[in-house]
Formats: sequence, C-alpha cells, structure tokens
Amino acid sequence: MSTYRIDSLLTASGWLRDAVVEVSGQGLITAIAPAAANGAATQGAQRLRGSVVPGIPNAHSHAFQRAMAGDSEFRSGSHASFWTWREAMYKLANRVEPADLELIATQLFIEMLKAGYTSVAEFHYLHRPIGGGAYEGSNALWQAIDAAAGTAGIALTLLPTLYISSDFGGRPLLPEQQRFALSVEQFLQAIARRRSALQQRTDALLFTGAALHSLRAVPLEQLHAAVTGLRSMQADGVIHIHVAEQLREVRACQQASGRRPIELLLDTGLVDAHWCLVHATHASSAEIAAVAASGASICVCPSTEGNLGDGFFDAARLLRAGGSLCIGSDSQATVSPTEELRWLEYQQRLKRRRRAVLASRAEPHVGARLWRECARAGAAALGQPVGAIEVGRRADWLVLDGDHAALAGASEDRLLDRLVFGTAAAAIRHVMVAGRWVIRDQQHAAGQEIARRFSDWQARRGT
Repeated sequence: MSTYRIDSLLTASGWLRDAVVEVSGQGLITAIAPAAANGAATQGAQRLRGSVVPGIPNAHSHAFQRAMAGDSEFRSGSHASFWTWREAMYKLANRVEPADLELIATQLFIEMLKAGYTSVAEFHYLHRPIGGGAYEGSNALWQAIDAAAGTAGIALTLLPTLYISSDFGGRPLLPEQQRFALSVEQFLQAIARRRSALQQRTDALLFTGAALHSLRAVPLEQLHAAVTGLRSMQADGVIHIHVAEQLREVRACQQASGRRPIELLLDTGLVDAHWCLVHATHASSAEIAAVAASGASICVCPSTEGNLGDGFFDAARLLRAGGSLCIGSDSQATVSPTEELRWLEYQQRLKRRRRAVLASRAEPHVGARLWRECARAGAAALGQPVGAIEVGRRADWLVLDGDHAALAGASEDRLLDRLVFGTAAAAIRHVMVAGRWVIRDQQHAAGQEIARRFSDWQARRGT
C-alpha cells in the first residue's frame, strides 16, 4: 500500500484539494479523502505538489508506423492520397522483423507516456514472417509488442486483427498484404492461446481484445463467425473495427451491398457497448445516432485523419446524441493526446465557424470536457479499469507541475483548457501507471538508451 498527499486532484466527481489517496500493491485506488478528514493517513504520505489528473487511454495505435512518421510528406505524381500513403505503409510493414518491431514500439510507448497516454490499444495486423509461413510456437510479432509495453511500462490491450480479403466481395489479399493473413479459425485459436497464457502470468498490465480490420477486409459471413467465436470466449471482450474512414470505401461498400459501411455493420445486430468504431469519418447523422444508441464508442484520430486527408468526423453530433468519444494516435503522425483533443475541437470550429463547439452547459470548459470524456470512453474501449481517479480504478496519473509557466495563475476550471489549448503539455512532470512511476521529471529510465538504438536503426534503414 502506498499513500499520497496531493495538492489538487481531479476525481470522478470533481476537483479535490489537499487530498489523501491510497493505492494498493496491485496499483488500484483503495481510498480517496480530504487530508483534513484523514489525519492518520497523512503520516508518512508521499507529497505530490501540483495537480493530478487521470492519464488518457490511447484507443487506436499501429506501433510499427512510428518508423515512417514524416517520411511520406511529398507528392510523387499528380496527386497524393490515403491510397498512395498506404503503398508506403505496406513497404514498411514488409521490412519489419520482430526485433525491429519491439524497438520501434518501445520508443513509441515511451513517447506516449511522456505525452500523457498511460494505456494503449494496439490494433495489430502483422502476424506472419516476411515471405509467408508462420512462427513456431508463440507469435514473435505479438510478443514484440508485449515486450515493448513491458519495457516502457505502459498498459497494453493487444487487438489481434482479422484480415482476410483485399476489398469488398472477398477479393484475395494482395501480395503485400500476406503478412496480415489469418483465417477465422486461426484468429480465434491464437487469441484463445494468448488469453490462456496471460492467465498464467502475474503481469496485470497486459490485456487482450480483438479487431476486425474493416468491412472490406472481413466479409460478413466471416465477421459473424469471428464475433460469435469471440463472444463464446469472453462475452464482454472489446472489439474494434476501422469503418467509413474514406469516401472511396463508403462508395465501394454501397456498390457492393447497397448500404453504407456503418449502416451495414449495425444491421448485423452485433454492435454493442463493447465495440469501438475507429474513424467513422463519413458517418451520416442517422448512423451517428444509431451508434450512440448502441452504446459503442467512436475513436477519432484527428492528426492521422488530417495527415491522410480523410475528412472531419462530426464529434459535436455524437456528443449531443449521448455517444462515447475517444481518441487514438493511429499512424503516429502525432504522439500527443493534447494535440488530438485540440484538433478534435478545431475541426468542429472550422466546420461551424464558431468557438467552444464541444463545450456543454454542464461543462463549459472544452478542455475539461474532452479530457474527461476521452478518458472515460477510452477506458471502456480498452477494457481496462482506468479513465478516472476513483476507488476501484487503477492509479494511472499525470502530475502537472504547478510551478510551470504554462499553468501560472490557472484556476482548476481552466487548468485542462491550458493543458489542451495552451502549451501546458510541457508541464506533465511525472507519470504513474498502476501505482508505479514510469516517468519522473519528464524522463524515462530507459529513454536515452532506447532513443539511441532507435536512431541507429532508422539511420541504417534509411527511407
């Protein structure tokens, strides 16, 4: 048991000043109280100066793409698009070995922790060795992600991803997609083996969900079979899917099925509160209302969606409908929750030509509303007991330096606005995951060595 005395704490019910918080050896919060009401507990408590807020779950990540961030920002033909970017991504995907992936992911996960992400959902579709075949025993690429999370200290929900076809109509995978291939049976068996193996471990920061790459990559018959199998293993396991990211995808789905992608997905009757729909950029108003009613969350990745020219998701409509909204770093164009949240709001301002679009009567501060909402919904999308500072949740905290110039004079109501819209992300001084400090004074114990190795690898790889 560890006890902390904290100057200012953002709890699930609001700000609490001079608070005492007890954290179990398993990293779970067991008690929260004002210091004045709990004098005995303050004896020997570790003093945390500044303000403590919950860390943000990253609900959508492709770790290997960190190695190509900034490398496709040019035009080689008459136009550049998501589809031309995808070709560059395939080239990288077919060069990464397990040791490479572990190094890339470790570098990325340390960057995430420094930026304020304390947990991550890794949407993972690299399954096979280069050139085809299969790994003997445990999947070395899956193990690479687990090992990276362990070294960094981030909490991981691995989402092994089903990828069967290259387009609607069950078209065969392209040669460059062969590393992604799994049948439904292989997919379910691999997830079952992973879950069984994790039950034998004491590491409480590794979780297992599942992902269906997209409707173009998983035909409906296989989608039904996969979800049925997943639900037989774990009724409340999280399931993620890319959907309606690009207009070309929407049109292809309409041509193939007569329905829009989200409409087609919802018509399966499978979507519930344990699902996370990633992007949903081109969702109609009716689809947004239906997703909100289903209880599923929508994960928006503004930096990647902007980088790829996807479009703007109507976040304001989703929140008005009572839907759940979370964020992800996706292609790692940006590894910063504050930037994702800032651009989530700025997209709405640019569309509507007014300010504070995502505020509400109950929460007039945009930064505070988005931080709370994306922490809560992100926790559900990852299937982890995080997202708020309350008893029973894991102690995943950010300690903001109250002496930092970016926070000077900020009241608690404005503190998260400064964090999201100002330069106060630099004020994230310490980061805790499950009661253990992983970032101290903005530094990670392995940070310099991993950065050196990653830089060397990038230099050898070239572009």
